[in-house]
Amino acid sequence: MTNRRWQSTVEENMAPCSRSSTARRTVAILALTVLVTAAGSPVAAANSRQESEHSTAARHATEAPSNVIGRRGTLLTARPLTTTAALPSAASNWLVTYVSVDRAGRPITVSGTVSLPATNKPPGGWPVLSWAHGTTGVADVCAPSADTADGPAHGYLGLVDETLDKWVADGYVVVQTDYEGLGTLGNHPYLNGESAANTMVDIVRAARTLDHRVGRDWFAMGHSQGGHAALFAAAQDWHRRDVRLRAAVSIAPGGIGVSRTLSFYRDNPDRDAIRAALPFLPILLIGAAAAEPSINPDRLLTDEAQPLLDAARSGCMNAIGEVAPAVPPDRLFRPDADLEPITRYLASQEPESVTPTVPTMVVQGTDDALVPKPSTDHLVHSLCNRYPLINHEVYDGSDHRETIADSLSDAQDYIASIRDEQQPPGDC
Repeated sequence: MTNRRWQSTVEENMAPCSRSSTARRTVAILALTVLVTAAGSPVAAANSRQESEHSTAARHATEAPSNVIGRRGTLLTARPLTTTAALPSAASNWLVTYVSVDRAGRPITVSGTVSLPATNKPPGGWPVLSWAHGTTGVADVCAPSADTADGPAHGYLGLVDETLDKWVADGYVVVQTDYEGLGTLGNHPYLNGESAANTMVDIVRAARTLDHRVGRDWFAMGHSQGGHAALFAAAQDWHRRDVRLRAAVSIAPGGIGVSRTLSFYRDNPDRDAIRAALPFLPILLIGAAAAEPSINPDRLLTDEAQPLLDAARSGCMNAIGEVAPAVPPDRLFRPDADLEPITRYLASQEPESVTPTVPTMVVQGTDDALVPKPSTDHLVHSLCNRYPLINHEVYDGSDHRETIADSLSDAQDYIASIRDEQQPPGDC
């Protein structure tokens, strides 16, 4: 994997890493533990553009109701969406806010988008594809529904939308949650599976309120961070039967072995490898703190590493990448930092431990440097030990982002078969 290929994979959103072969090799090893994708535009950005992006996100967040009242899935607001985030083949696109719950069951306001197809409604209503996006960051400016043509994550989000547009053209309602704390008040619990799964199902309910032609059958699908979310959605015991999850598709899922990540940063003697991975550290810490308030990232990192947290709280992965080169990789954690609580929390969010309750397809590319195939092989083996209807699709030569488009045809056939009550045999 050349350094050039690596930069393309992460949308050139981070400051250039070391060009040594050692750094490239150890970055791949890190992927065995972090397994998340950064998606964004090049690091270089005009100050005026950054200010515009932040003001757009601020408006986006403050438009959401602050007092959350209503049952899960209650549609709070809806307005036509005509920005870059709209899917061109849709009959209409909507920016919505709706009620969901966090991992503790407390009501929250979540934002997202709903794209309605131009096709005729089939019996039972249009099927719904609930899409979970990959890593963009933990600040409001990183919310996909706030995407603009020059936005910090547009390189990734625009690529995703090309594939999602084919789904809406094929007659699916495509809903895209921003997740908890992205685009709305509160912090984003990055890689918290239960929270992400909640937001995925509740936007389906909101879409059904928005348009009565939306059916109750839905399919969970996501990439990287979103692939992690799709697996947790597949494992939930949905007590309400107003909507019905039929299957899940997890593309290059993140979070595999994530509990080993902090020891990588603390104990790895290879400074080049740590430098290359630094932009992921603050979003893991901030995300864990959002889910577990007892975790305080500011008490874990040194003053010299504090700029990582500051950048993550106000910008996306490219902003973190800009400050990362100045952070000494051997002085990240305070001498008295207790990493055990956050390590335990991260272990609880590893997808290897989930038990799917619906047919699930796991997608992987052989040239993926962020989610290496051996990691996904291990994940599939773990899933198969607990549930038999697991399909594993591998795409030769596909990298982390390419698997989204490369798996489209197989994913469409897989979901169509399930809609026709013809369950594909699992690969377990």
